[in-house]
Amino acid sequence: MGIIKSKKPALKSTPPPDDVLLALDIGTEFVKAVIARENKGELEIIGVGRAHQDASNMHEGAIADIGAVVATCEKALSDAEKQAGVTCKLVTVGIAGELVKGNTSTVRYRRKNGNRPLSEQEMSLIIKRVQDRAGELARKEVALETNNPDIEVRLINSAIVSLTIDGYKVSNPIGFKGSDLTIQFYTAFAPLVHISAIEKVCAELSLDLLAVAVEPFAVCRACLGDDPDSGLSAIVMDIGGGTTDIAVVDDGGVDGTKMFGIGGRSFTHQIAESLGVDYDTAEYFKLNQESSELPEPGREKLEEAIEKNLAVWVGGVQLALEDFKLLEVLPNSVLLCGGGAGLMQIQEMLATSDWYEELPFNRRPVIHIVDSEDIEGIINSTYIELDHSFITALGLLRVALDTLAGSPDGHSIKEKIAKVLQN
Repeated sequence: MGIIKSKKPALKSTPPPDDVLLALDIGTEFVKAVIARENKGELEIIGVGRAHQDASNMHEGAIADIGAVVATCEKALSDAEKQAGVTCKLVTVGIAGELVKGNTSTVRYRRKNGNRPLSEQEMSLIIKRVQDRAGELARKEVALETNNPDIEVRLINSAIVSLTIDGYKVSNPIGFKGSDLTIQFYTAFAPLVHISAIEKVCAELSLDLLAVAVEPFAVCRACLGDDPDSGLSAIVMDIGGGTTDIAVVDDGGVDGTKMFGIGGRSFTHQIAESLGVDYDTAEYFKLNQESSELPEPGREKLEEAIEKNLAVWVGGVQLALEDFKLLEVLPNSVLLCGGGAGLMQIQEMLATSDWYEELPFNRRPVIHIVDSEDIEGIINSTYIELDHSFITALGLLRVALDTLAGSPDGHSIKEKIAKVLQN
C-alpha cells in the first residue's frame, strides 16, 4: 500500500452549493457515488458513479487497503461529479461487517418524581445512559469475537423504536407525567479501527464526513421514506459482495440489524472451485447463467456449486433472524436489495422453499426486490438506472438529510431528540 500523494482535484474553482449531498457506498465489489440536490425534503439525483473494487480492497465488508479504496472511490466520485456538473464536499458513508453490532434493547427507567412533566433535558439524560450501557455491551461482544479485551467501539446510529409511560404508548413523551418510562432503543456500534479507516478515506478525498451509517439502517431509512410516522413492517436483506446485512423494521421502527460474512463473492468462489476456473470467469458464469456456453456437465457443476453455497447462506439468514427475540411474530414482507439480490436462485429459494418454517412467521413471507421506484421522495434526473444495487446509497442520502435537519418542528420524538441521537 503506497502513500497517496494527491487529493481529489476540484472540477470548479467555485465552492460547492449548500444543497448538494454525496452518498458513498463503499462495497466489497463496487464503490457507488451518488450526488443529489435537496429541495424541501425531496432528493433529485444528479450524478452517479460506480467503480469496481479489487479483490484485496475489502475484507468481509470492512476496508482492508485504504490506499486502494481511495483510488477506487476517486474513480466513482469523478464520474458522478462530471455527470452532476458540480463538486460535492459533504459526504455520508456506509459501514458494514460482522463486527458492526446493531441491537434493540428494552430499558425501563423509574422517575423519582412522576408528577413532574418529562423535559427534553431529562429525556436526553435517559438516552445518554441507554447509549452508554449499550456501548459497553457491544464492546464486550466485539472483544469476545476478536479476542481483544482492549478494543474500542463507537456509536454509529441510534433510534427510538417505541416509548411507553406508565404503560401508555406515546410518540413524543415530552411534557407527559408518569413514573415508569419504558423505551425500546436501537443502537449500532462499530470498532474504532473501521471508522478510522473511513475517516482516512474521506480525508484523502478532501471530503467532509457528515455521518457514518450502518448500511442496513440506511436501507431502512430509504424504505421508510420521509414519513416519520411510517407504519412499515418488513425484513430488509441487503446482499452485498462480502456480507449480507439484515434489518427488521416493525411499525416504522428499526428493531435491530444483523450481518454475516456471506455475500455474492462466496458464490463466485464456490463456482470457481467447482469448475476449476479463475474468479473472473466464475463471476461471468454466475451472472450469465442463461446465456453462458457451458456444456451440460459444466452447467450441472455450476448449479450444484450455487445450491451448495445457497444452503450455507440461508443458514446464516435463519441464524440472524433467530436473534430478533423482541418480536413474537416476524414481519411478513421481505425486501431484497444489493447486488447479490439479482441472483435468481436466491429469489427462488426465498419465494418457494420452506426456509421460514422454523422461524416465527405467521405464513410464507412475500419477497420483493426494491429499486429506486419504490423509494419515496427520490427523483432520478440521470440516465443511469438506479436498481436494487443502489438502495444503500439512496438510504445514505436519507441519513444525510436526517443529520442536517436536526429538529425542524418537534412534532415527534424522532425529530425532537434527533440531535441527541446523532451524537
